[in-house]
Amino acid sequence: MSKNRRRRCAALTIVSTTLVLALAGPATAATGLAGEGAAGAGTTATATAGPRVPAPTAHRPVGTASARLVDPTRPDPWRPDTASRELMVTFWYPAASPRGAHAPYVSPQLSRALYGLDEPATLRSNAVADARPAPGRHPLILLSPGFGMSRTSLTALGEEFAARGYAVAAVDSTYETSVEFPDGRIESCLACGQEAADPEFGVKSSRARAADLRFVLDRLTAPGHGGPVRGLSVDPSRIGAAGHSLGGAAALEAMREDPRIKAAADLDGSIWIPAGDDTGRPALLFSAGVGASPEATQNWEDNWKRFTGPRYWVDLPTAGHLSFSDEHWIVDDLGLRDQLPPDAYRESFGTIAGSRALAATRAYLGAFFDRHLLGRPAPLLDRPSRAFPEVRFTK
Repeated sequence: MSKNRRRRCAALTIVSTTLVLALAGPATAATGLAGEGAAGAGTTATATAGPRVPAPTAHRPVGTASARLVDPTRPDPWRPDTASRELMVTFWYPAASPRGAHAPYVSPQLSRALYGLDEPATLRSNAVADARPAPGRHPLILLSPGFGMSRTSLTALGEEFAARGYAVAAVDSTYETSVEFPDGRIESCLACGQEAADPEFGVKSSRARAADLRFVLDRLTAPGHGGPVRGLSVDPSRIGAAGHSLGGAAALEAMREDPRIKAAADLDGSIWIPAGDDTGRPALLFSAGVGASPEATQNWEDNWKRFTGPRYWVDLPTAGHLSFSDEHWIVDDLGLRDQLPPDAYRESFGTIAGSRALAATRAYLGAFFDRHLLGRPAPLLDRPSRAFPEVRFTK
């Protein structure tokens, strides 16, 4: 796997050398305390300090819950000696009431496993822990994070879609990052390091993640089954998938494999399995600086020809690869930008502010799914916008 393609597959190295260094400072980096991946799942206790996840643009109350799901029909792709695939999933959804304790961003235990530090555990979410879901059937969006990154690196997107009326399920890829389970056990990243040595790594992970997303979808739509979140009902006719980096490739692969998924979006992730027999369903590609990584750009050019359904390719030239995740606004909101080497910051986050990158990501993903899952007008997808002059239409 070349360096340029790896940039859109694995965010682990970038996270380790930027966010962790900024949080810990040079002393921690020198003693090897930097953890793997990005912020992970928390407990149901309320965080009491630190900045909050940027508020959603809609005002509907948001609930959240996490669940351990086990697929007994599939051995774990990274641990062949394990007969079942064990997953952690975070759900965000419209809540019946705004009352209740807000969930933390990440537990102190997992924060230490990921970073060797407690600081990320001070972040606060906007979602009420274990809130009762609002009545009705909700459209569903499945989310997959970048390699080496936790599912909560997409918290700001999850809360945004829940506030818009969607149910959201963000799936951790076990053994591709540190994952905390309800019994307190933390499984580490067994796959980390393989992405550089195995040319088929991206294909293997894309297929495994697509299978994870499909299994979670099965659990959420099984007839007569209560589902992982009590009282949460999803509309099986309005399902989308999205992901960052390698998670974006997985979202497209899940749509290719599963006709229930009606639209999919890829946030700056190389596509490891060619589209092949095209689904004819909508696809959104959102890149960070077309041409900055020529091989990654060519990867999208080659696959673009295979999409025969509605297709969109928009670009944020001033963004970095991590600008589509929570890592960008976390660095900015914790006041860590000046602690990063300038070159490392630009490589990871570009020159755009984290809040602005998040606003653009929320707006264009929201327009895409609103149009293709809900049938709503979405002029943002048709032409350049005065509201987002930094976003360019590549195709």
